[in-house]
Amino acid sequence: MRKIIYLSFGLLLFMSCQSIKYKDVVYAKSSDHEDLKLNIFVPKNAQNKKLPVLLFVHGGNWNSGNKDQYGFFGRNFAKKDVITVIPDYTLSPKANVDQMTTEIAEVIKFVQKNISEYHGDSTKLFVTGHSAGAQLVASAVLNPKFGVPENSISGIILNDGAGIDMKNYLEKYPPTSKDDYIATWSTNPDNWYQASPINFLDKNSPPFLIYVGTKTYPSITTANEHFLKKLNEFQPEVKPIFLKKKHIPMMLQYFWPWSDRFTETIDFMKKNKK
Repeated sequence: MRKIIYLSFGLLLFMSCQSIKYKDVVYAKSSDHEDLKLNIFVPKNAQNKKLPVLLFVHGGNWNSGNKDQYGFFGRNFAKKDVITVIPDYTLSPKANVDQMTTEIAEVIKFVQKNISEYHGDSTKLFVTGHSAGAQLVASAVLNPKFGVPENSISGIILNDGAGIDMKNYLEKYPPTSKDDYIATWSTNPDNWYQASPINFLDKNSPPFLIYVGTKTYPSITTANEHFLKKLNEFQPEVKPIFLKKKHIPMMLQYFWPWSDRFTETIDFMKKNKK
């Protein structure tokens, strides 16, 4: 056990030496006028380059989590010459899903405007999220009310996405106070519709890469089946990558820099760069 701890510490130290972390960069103000912040991970060899950019939105059931828990994700992608942006956003019950998505849209706009200062190429911007983060980032791009042109995003990567067909789920299981779901979603089905990315897929949607755990929650399995069926009307070539993992390990796999997920994601980015 001690050897594993030492090896893990050594690996983290090695990764941190290969990237530069810009911590707590302010990207906007919340509705309560608090600073909203993000971390940016840049390869140390980024000078005189214009590198692709990956924006990652964390999950946590819309009411937990923070950007600083995911440094391993940013460091590992930066090690592979991908600038990685990881934001915080206001959690439920302080914010509802519409407010959260508005903040994620603000992150995207901030990155598009400012990432060149960190050697990033705003025309090669990809977005990704795990669990609730997948719903937020997909909704921010696909729903036109948030003001992010679909053609300004090179691709969307969903990792065991939750809530991507939330109206369907909440019609069967109406929200209660448990897990702050009423605060997050309200009891208004129109709000559920607006927050469900599946309802805004069209022929102009960015290319998708989709991961689903075969041991994940049944609600996520069902939502991804619905999402893929609708997506295939416009992108018939998209097939999900199924992994024999539970929901949380779908995120933890990025801790290891030799994971196939890095190769798959970077290949996807190369294939779909504008």
